[in-house]
Amino acid sequence: MFALLISFITSIPEKVHAESIDLKAESAILVDADSGKILLAKNADQALPPASMTKMMTEYLVLEAIKKGDISWDTTTQISDYAYSISGNDTFSGVGLTQDKDYTVKDLYKAMAINSDNGTTIALAELVAGSEGEFVKMMNKKAKEMKLPDYKFVNSTGLDNESLGKNYPKGTDPDGVDLLSARSSALLAYRLVTDYPEALEYSSVPKAKFADQTIINWNWMLPHHTVNFDQYYYEGVDGLKTGHTDLAGYCFTATAERDGHRLISVVMKTKSEDTRFKETAKLLDYGYSQFAEKTVFPKGYQLKGHKTLPVVKGKEDNVGIATKNEFKVMLKKGDEKKYKVVYHIDKSKLNADGKLVAPVKKGEKIGTAEIVYDGKDLGYINGQKGSQIDLVATKDVEKSNWFMLSLGALGDFFTNLFSSVVDMVKGWFS
Repeated sequence: MFALLISFITSIPEKVHAESIDLKAESAILVDADSGKILLAKNADQALPPASMTKMMTEYLVLEAIKKGDISWDTTTQISDYAYSISGNDTFSGVGLTQDKDYTVKDLYKAMAINSDNGTTIALAELVAGSEGEFVKMMNKKAKEMKLPDYKFVNSTGLDNESLGKNYPKGTDPDGVDLLSARSSALLAYRLVTDYPEALEYSSVPKAKFADQTIINWNWMLPHHTVNFDQYYYEGVDGLKTGHTDLAGYCFTATAERDGHRLISVVMKTKSEDTRFKETAKLLDYGYSQFAEKTVFPKGYQLKGHKTLPVVKGKEDNVGIATKNEFKVMLKKGDEKKYKVVYHIDKSKLNADGKLVAPVKKGEKIGTAEIVYDGKDLGYINGQKGSQIDLVATKDVEKSNWFMLSLGALGDFFTNLFSSVVDMVKGWFS
């Protein structure tokens, strides 16, 4: 492949970074959930204890097991001594599970996703993998598959292993702590809501019935939560996971959707419940006020001076090339003129002279067009390098008939012959 680089408009790039807003979180990130584009980051690669945000991986693996048919929402299980001891410990805010009773996966998942319950999380881990130790292996394997940049899972809940006493998962450090960076937390959340959007059906529930009690969601930004939390309500928030331990401080991976536009935000190591929600609101406000999905180049866009490619053995000498679809991007205010297009023509389509060989069909892919941002680009959470769209032929170019091709070949022969004779004569007098 070769590239023709043409700048649409040049200008002085504007930096987009965390200093755009005053963030009190030690680490934070904001991501567009549709494209994966990172909109803002602060110390996003610093690995920190995520506390109960760890449960996003547990949720993912449970939903994956359901999809595979290994378990179902109606599968039942009973509570082990380990899960029971954690559930009954007031320090861990358990729902108070009962032994010798069948619980469905749906009920356990609901308590985990809504109330962040630790005992039900362990019960699900044991059901899926046989033991929490084996489940931790699954967590780390999945993190590697997802290409989380910074992670270490030592249990399914996000509690410190030290708090689990003799029950800490086999194969892990008795003093071990789960670790995630804000970038990894955002990528995990991105994969969760993208691969299993049904997770939002649970994370968006402010309160629910579990057994004979009402369980409350720790996400105070949800609508109609309780009167006491009205000040934290944020339009569009429907997830995802809060977390708190003494070591982790207060953290929160949030997601919100407005007018079909979903954002994911992460704040880590804030000083209070109040702060984690206010910092999250700052991030979401920034995203919704400063960014919007817009078309920067329309369908059928052609670069000035590069609207055609030469064609050989055809009834026409060239063919138009244009973008198959429009280019849409998450556009920051003021950045409308900071984009350019790069053509990547497929060399396998060309002959030795860099020309297309007829016949050429309308809509035939000739290469790709890539949109490039001329500014401080924070990249994509999903590893995407940039937006690319097929570059296609705008019309048919039929192959010339044999007579015309023969005449052309004969003409080329005499042209080459004449050139050789001229060169030879020039040589006599040089």
